[in-house]
Amino acid sequence: MQNIALALFALTYVLLLVFADYRAYIALGSAVIFVLMGILPVSQVFGAIDWNVLMMIAGTMGTVALFIESRMPALLADIILEKVPNVKWAIVALALFAGFISAFVDNVATVLMVAPVALAVSKKLEISPVSVIISIAVASNLQGAATLVGDTTSILLGGYADMNFLDFFWYANRPGMFFVVQLGALMSTFVLLYYFRDLTQKIAPMGRTEVTDYFPSYLMLGTVGLLILASFVQNKPETTNGIICMVLFAIGLIKEVGAKKDTGLIKKYLAEIDYQTLLLLGGLFVVIAGIREAGVVDSVARLFVQVGSNNIFVIYTLIVWASVILSAFIDNIPYVATMLPVVAGISNLLGVEPHLLYFGLLTGATLGGNLTPIGASANITGIGILKKEGHSVSTMDFMKIGIPFTLSAVIAGYVAIWVFWA
Repeated sequence: MQNIALALFALTYVLLLVFADYRAYIALGSAVIFVLMGILPVSQVFGAIDWNVLMMIAGTMGTVALFIESRMPALLADIILEKVPNVKWAIVALALFAGFISAFVDNVATVLMVAPVALAVSKKLEISPVSVIISIAVASNLQGAATLVGDTTSILLGGYADMNFLDFFWYANRPGMFFVVQLGALMSTFVLLYYFRDLTQKIAPMGRTEVTDYFPSYLMLGTVGLLILASFVQNKPETTNGIICMVLFAIGLIKEVGAKKDTGLIKKYLAEIDYQTLLLLGGLFVVIAGIREAGVVDSVARLFVQVGSNNIFVIYTLIVWASVILSAFIDNIPYVATMLPVVAGISNLLGVEPHLLYFGLLTGATLGGNLTPIGASANITGIGILKKEGHSVSTMDFMKIGIPFTLSAVIAGYVAIWVFWA
């Protein structure tokens, strides 16, 4: 049965790579086959799905849609641009701003927020927006790993390892992923400053975006605040974080519909939720439970231990850099969802705490997507925006920034995690 499960899982992954537009249906179809073949008992299907993760993603996406509509991100970007001395610092400041937003908001949504401001700045200063948008995209992807709600991969880790919002800042009396990511961001900022070193033109005042509704901003702050408060509650329901995110989105939606007296807004904002990602994850949760039930996860973990010769440093290095390479070409969501139980298995075999390897996995898988234009959804979104504006982006254009940005950030994170957690 283990060989059958492994073959089915391998086929699933190949199909996910080849038919990217149908990933959700492939994952769901594979999940059904796992159940029909008896690899995973029907009684375990509901429990295999992490409902807390799915609700967190859905609720956060809905609140982000309201936040974008309020135009608050554009106002914040305008304020930042007023404070910088020249174009070089304007581009770096926009990238850092995108990173800050992305620590609490989905990466793709962040690019959609900040890109219009970057385009406006580029047109006013008569410079190409290509490198500017690329910088914003890679910075967004970098900071997604900084907090529990910053990216789907972070939410997956939080759900699997039972980590709360504050654990990403400080965990077991040691620095968490937030500080690891900030070290990476610091090193990659020097890369951007060097890349744009010749753009020293001054910036004229551009005016400020008007924000008429601050309620979505309060919702965003409320989401973060309640997740922090929930982290102090003992013996809470497993879906607490998901319920918080969904309830706050519902409050924002009700308020928006009431204020504008337009029930059509319900459909509009519900459509902003990425149901394809939710279905993909739901199917993958079942598939991964199936290969775990069949013993595949344990076998892969043993293979890692064997290749690494039982040396935790070698295994840690292998996980980080293999994740970087793989995530440059494949979506990191199914990859991280698959590897989390493998990493847990490796830790059990070695008799060590798993968090060194968890954080290494997240660092490699999240930052590795910045190596290529297809490695992360934020990158694809940024390139799509540029194409709509009539700008072509070659792979080399992207990699001129992506490669040094990624290597500087990953090396900093790789060293920091080992120093903090070895």
